[in-house]
Amino acid sequence: MLGTCPVGKAWAAIDEQGRFVTVAVLDAVAANTPGWREAFSGTANAMSQRPGGQAFTYADFFADEPWAAYPAEVGPGAEKLFRALGQEYHPVPTEKNGSTEPVSEVPRQASGPPHPVSGPPQQVSAPPQPVSGVPQPTSGAPLAPWALHAGELPTVPPAPNPPSAADAPQSPAPVSAAPADPPSYDPFRAPVRRIKPSEPPRRRTGLWAGLAALALVAAVGSGAAIWGIAGTDEPDPYVPPTAAAATASATVAPIDPALKPWAQAPLYSPEEKALAVAAPSLVFVEAVFTGYVRDARTNALVYPEPVSFIRRCSGFLVTPDGHAVTNGSCVKPAEGHARWLAVDALARVLLQKKQLPGGQISAYVEANLGKVRFTGVEPGTEPTTALYGQLNRAKGNAVEEPAIKAEVVRSLPEDSGNTALIKLARGNLPAVELNPSASLAEGATVRILAFATSDAVFRNAAYRPQSRLVTITGTSQRGPISIYLVNEDLGAASHGGIALDSAGEVAGLVYQDQARPDRANRAILPASTISALLSEAGVANTLGDTDKVYRSGLDAYFRGDSSGAVTQLGKAAAETPDNVLAQAYRQNAAERQRLESASREQSDTLVLVLVGCSGVLLIALAILVVLLIRRRGR
Repeated sequence: MLGTCPVGKAWAAIDEQGRFVTVAVLDAVAANTPGWREAFSGTANAMSQRPGGQAFTYADFFADEPWAAYPAEVGPGAEKLFRALGQEYHPVPTEKNGSTEPVSEVPRQASGPPHPVSGPPQQVSAPPQPVSGVPQPTSGAPLAPWALHAGELPTVPPAPNPPSAADAPQSPAPVSAAPADPPSYDPFRAPVRRIKPSEPPRRRTGLWAGLAALALVAAVGSGAAIWGIAGTDEPDPYVPPTAAAATASATVAPIDPALKPWAQAPLYSPEEKALAVAAPSLVFVEAVFTGYVRDARTNALVYPEPVSFIRRCSGFLVTPDGHAVTNGSCVKPAEGHARWLAVDALARVLLQKKQLPGGQISAYVEANLGKVRFTGVEPGTEPTTALYGQLNRAKGNAVEEPAIKAEVVRSLPEDSGNTALIKLARGNLPAVELNPSASLAEGATVRILAFATSDAVFRNAAYRPQSRLVTITGTSQRGPISIYLVNEDLGAASHGGIALDSAGEVAGLVYQDQARPDRANRAILPASTISALLSEAGVANTLGDTDKVYRSGLDAYFRGDSSGAVTQLGKAAAETPDNVLAQAYRQNAAERQRLESASREQSDTLVLVLVGCSGVLLIALAILVVLLIRRRGR
């Protein structure tokens, strides 16, 4: 552990490749407090996107204790994240040469295998303690739940303690004065007045007191009304008329989409809108291949039981009736690649059954790959394929709802684009538009969108859509096809995902960089190749009527028309239940409309109070002027 703050800890860790990282972990108590999880993820994303900022290598913002990992060689990223959240960070002391010094960097790896640094979660933060003193009022309208962003969270400073009675200055005790001498007798002073002065005019004390009291009442009344209106923390719940059928009150449970564009891009920005447009069309694709490994010369079975391997990738819907585009090697790998995957899967089965010594998988594959074939039940037949697609949230190894059965319609080989068109067995699905003329150039930034996971166990791992800004670093060639290389990726299942343009259309397909040793998904295939695939299959990229209504609702939402957004997004959500973002944005628009209406009501009431008080003061002033004129006339 490197350090702590009131809401989390910073850790030193080692990833699967043995590289050092620093990890910022948000405590479960803070994560379950409204606003903190979004602030944590928003700040991490903002730091990653800022020029020269701190980019995280791995992250899971949806865990019980959200975390983000930063490369150790670029500095204390975890500490910077907590400080960006406005937290007071305390490095953990360590013993060094007999003195205690704070930990300032990740220690170097000792010889031997790396040891895990994570342990069972421990509660390190306590609930905030009350601060003595009078609470200070805060100004500003209440924040809407979608409007949580990265940045410092406001805190209320403790009020100064009032001085005690002992510290107050003491008044001196009264002292009796000596009695005065009696006045001397004046023989010339008359016993009574000889000239009696006239009486002064009687003062109109009651009238002036009434006017003063009237002005005082008006001032106090207006001040109390203004304080009462401005000091209201929460306006009364308001039900928008256009959303009455969809949301009965502000207490309706919020929709929780797997991807929240407002948390992955600046609020109300073109980037957020582009994500909102394209994200509903994203599809998680899982293909299961089953066959037999046979001797290439004799067709005899090398292993008597069938062998299976699984491929997982991303894709996106291009028609409302279920046509989707994905990576070709994922759903229909070439014969040599499929044979390699089958022999690798067989070696792992033999290792599990203790029929192969440990550490011999690579040697077994290399020794047998050229001697075998991967076939169906009979020699010369193709292995069987089971293909499924999932939207929003996905789970590995799922074959029932919400998984949707699919089939391959057409596939292009690796030297012609390595893309595939599949068809999901369900209609009325959200689609996205292609932009074959999108401009991609070296040095430009582009946002990629694909499914990713942070689970270590492959079989039943959970996947969610994620997005990331990447930079195009160069170009490469795959036969006649030019591809663009990028500096980052979203994980092993991201190939087949979307590279977005500024309007939320598909500028390209996330692709494998086959020149890299790890074949990471750090390349983009231009959208023009996808158009060629659809043309060969006779499928047109079209939007459904509900897709157009959804986009109209987003237009209204991002230009501030809450009422129109509620209507359009509510209609889209009702007609396409699989579009979870339509439901989420409708709820956001309804809440924003409620707050806007409450703010207008407060402003109208304040204006009425001020007008009434001004009227009373004007009447009092008029009466005063009349009295002064009459007095001068006398």
